[in-house]
Amino acid sequence: MSGAVAVLVINLVVAGLLSASFAMVAIYDRKQVAASWLSFAYGLGAVYYSIEFGISTIGAARPAVVVSFSVVLAAMLLFNVGAARKFEVPVPWRLLGAVFFISAVACDLIQDMPRASFTRMMIYQAPYFVMQAIGAWILWSARSRRRLDTILMWLLAVSSLQFLSKPFLLSSLGGTGATPQHYLQTQYALISQSMGTVFAIAIALLFLVILARDVIADVTKLSNTDALSGLLNRGGFERHATAVLQAELRKGRSLALVICDLDHFKAINDTFGHASGDNVIKAFASFLRTIAVGEYFAGRIGGEEFAIILPGSNLVTARLFAETARSAFSGLPVDGLPDDLRFTASFGVAELVSGEDLSELLSRADKALYEAKENGRDCVRTALPTFDGMRAFRSF
Repeated sequence: MSGAVAVLVINLVVAGLLSASFAMVAIYDRKQVAASWLSFAYGLGAVYYSIEFGISTIGAARPAVVVSFSVVLAAMLLFNVGAARKFEVPVPWRLLGAVFFISAVACDLIQDMPRASFTRMMIYQAPYFVMQAIGAWILWSARSRRRLDTILMWLLAVSSLQFLSKPFLLSSLGGTGATPQHYLQTQYALISQSMGTVFAIAIALLFLVILARDVIADVTKLSNTDALSGLLNRGGFERHATAVLQAELRKGRSLALVICDLDHFKAINDTFGHASGDNVIKAFASFLRTIAVGEYFAGRIGGEEFAIILPGSNLVTARLFAETARSAFSGLPVDGLPDDLRFTASFGVAELVSGEDLSELLSRADKALYEAKENGRDCVRTALPTFDGMRAFRSF
């Protein structure tokens, strides 16, 4: 077995494994549509390597060579579709289709040219270059890229250049053999197949890492998200708030916390039913998302209790935020309930003091909220530290 044949065997196995890996990602997470396209792409890669084995044993090789070329190009086309789906870029169907069909025709036409011809080899390799370059362009066009995405983009760009280098390697490596059947016995086949293998595996593994990164991010988000409100759940809120609190302390910036609770929520459930109560929860959560902008973020930390962290805000700013929120929410209708029916919420506000952790800040804000509940609801109370370290409440 020649070195090129050994590489081809490895490629066949690796392509099959990569196809299966992308298929597993697609099955695990239906939202990862790109994984399905990539699974088909690497599946075609395995088909290509099988055809290459066949070419070395059949006599009339011309149709098989054209088919082999077209299969690789089709695999690259599917890869580009997957990349476009993943990075939310419109699929350039016309461009991809034009490159594919023109290249397939050109491949058939050049079969009568001498195999050692530089021009023949350049025409054969140029479509691969173009198709891979389109993949790099797709990532370049993405609205947002993270570090791994940028690395993948440049890897695709460098990989595209390898195809243009092959015509220059042709003469120095002794050519591609007298006939297609002799291709796998040449030094050129060994080098060419090895180069392709390195880039193909690197690109596939990096794409798998990107998909895995996003799957893990989605799972983490789900574990931190309250299903009904769509806001952070208590655990997610506390983890996020702790990190922000520590960051604000390092920066020497102020930070405030607002806790709010829907008024008479049990009466809502008892009067209109739990489905209506859920609608009120959703409406209030949606309202909080509209006002918790920039660095602010909100969470549902109890049944009808919510919290908002306000980085960079002091007690006065947080109180104004809470008063604005209280007034605005009391004027909003809720879907599925009478149009003239309005709901209110009570608010407790506290500003982080030196040496305080999140649990202490939450406790002070919660006591301020309790004070608001005890004083008629639909109001704001703020927790202020006193000179002797005791906590006091101030009404605004």
